[in-house]
Amino acid sequence: MKKKFKYLLILCFLVCGSIYAQDAASIMNSARNRIQSETMSTRSRMVITARNGSTSDRVIDQYSKDGSNGSRTVIVFQEPSNVRGTRFLTMDNASGGTDQWIYLPSLGRVRRISTSESSGSFMGTDFSYDDISLIDRDVNLDTHTLLREETLNGNPCYVIQSVANNTSYQYGKTISWIDKNTYVTHKAEMYNRRNEMIKLMEMSDYRDIQGRITPMQTKISTVGAGTFTTIFIEIARYDAPIPEGVFTTAYLETGRP
Repeated sequence: MKKKFKYLLILCFLVCGSIYAQDAASIMNSARNRIQSETMSTRSRMVITARNGSTSDRVIDQYSKDGSNGSRTVIVFQEPSNVRGTRFLTMDNASGGTDQWIYLPSLGRVRRISTSESSGSFMGTDFSYDDISLIDRDVNLDTHTLLREETLNGNPCYVIQSVANNTSYQYGKTISWIDKNTYVTHKAEMYNRRNEMIKLMEMSDYRDIQGRITPMQTKISTVGAGTFTTIFIEIARYDAPIPEGVFTTAYLETGRP
């Protein structure tokens, strides 16, 4: 009888474990796909804060569009003059990852971002190339576990650990605080393969934009470096037409769709 009871406990543990894994993946999928929109266009101010507290500002336009092969995003630097005309393109690919290209006016050509560069700083900010597409990362690329439920700044949240299935990815794991009511992400901690936290992303100032709850402020900090970069969205529009030609390397080079 005791042996049978033990087997039942093991079976319960295995079943419950699979349910929690399924729930965690479902929650993460809801968080990453909560905004239903064909396109999104923004004008933002990017503030880079150095260790000594000094800051530098950049103005960027961002255009995103969903398609049959996934999402595509173009970032265009407008100010200051030393980065004006820099354009960056990221596109989902069939494997669930992303392909990325950048155009630097000083080089006068489009350059593809290699996998080995994905953890590097994006235009001198605390964002890496991987971080640009972190919020849209394919759920199937990680193994998700619901660690606990807790309140963060008055918001009841699911705390979910996402362990990368591919060892070539920059982060060994990410821990996210996802709102239980709205599925918005309030915070994400990113860890390296040695289980050391190296980045902290915080999203705030959520507003209703055309019926979509949108974070107007995203801050990413580099742990230990004392630096952080904050993006303040000043204008946001959903479902505004964006020509397909914007999401091409030709647009990166010419600035014309």
